[in-house]
Amino acid sequence: MTTSFNLTSYNYYSSRNDMEIISNIVESLKKVLEEDKREPQPLFLKTSDNLILNIARKVVQEKKKTFIIGITGESASGKTVFVDNTIKACVKDKKEGIYTVVRCDDYYKDTSKELKEAGSYEELFKTGFSFDTPDVINLDLMKEHLMGLKKGETIVSPNYDFVTCESKPDGDVKKPAKVVLTEGLYVLNEGIRDIMDVKVYVYTPLEVIKDRWYKRAELRGKTGAAADLQFKDVNRTAQQYIRPAYQIADAVINGMVSQEYIQYITDRIFKTLQDIEY
Repeated sequence: MTTSFNLTSYNYYSSRNDMEIISNIVESLKKVLEEDKREPQPLFLKTSDNLILNIARKVVQEKKKTFIIGITGESASGKTVFVDNTIKACVKDKKEGIYTVVRCDDYYKDTSKELKEAGSYEELFKTGFSFDTPDVINLDLMKEHLMGLKKGETIVSPNYDFVTCESKPDGDVKKPAKVVLTEGLYVLNEGIRDIMDVKVYVYTPLEVIKDRWYKRAELRGKTGAAADLQFKDVNRTAQQYIRPAYQIADAVINGMVSQEYIQYITDRIFKTLQDIEY
């Protein structure tokens, strides 16, 4: 894990007071990461050189701006678990306007017609159809919605049914907030990752992903040969579309840690940011 920071490289601070506050935040967050690093299963596997400094600068100097965090990783790697437990840590006071979540899964395009025509998932997959490429998700609409939230607009995300493959336009209302957490397979793909303030990759060993994936596939109506066909495609497309994001992520998160530990560390981080006197 990299924890070296160069405050002198940032010569645009609005005041000396800002510099002192940012420095205090950086030092406090470094202590949290160093503590995490000593754990047998740390939450943070890798961080970029200036991650903490960039977060501290935005917290201090861009208080009124929306902060977009993009979280990606392979299917069943633990993206949703990480986001949900981060939320539990940051909204203990239950104030509105703190966070909004935008999930890539909601933006799958409607393929209910194709499924009905094929007759089953197994037959659909035999035609070469894939649910695991960026083309089957409306990333343009997702980016438009994220930009809207950043501008202070309220958006309505679609609602996708993983059993019937039907997409309905009238899903959940998403209100603008200080932090927008967006998670999914392709949120760090070219064309959308440029709007992220922090890019996070969730890493989990393939054997664990496979076990989790099959359990979830059964809940979505995919078993037997249909599940086998899709998982083969999941592994192939991950190599092309998802795993490269590991290299450009600001932070790599361990998908093997417990939910309790995710809450513990993220709670420490949020408390550090809240306790600094402005």
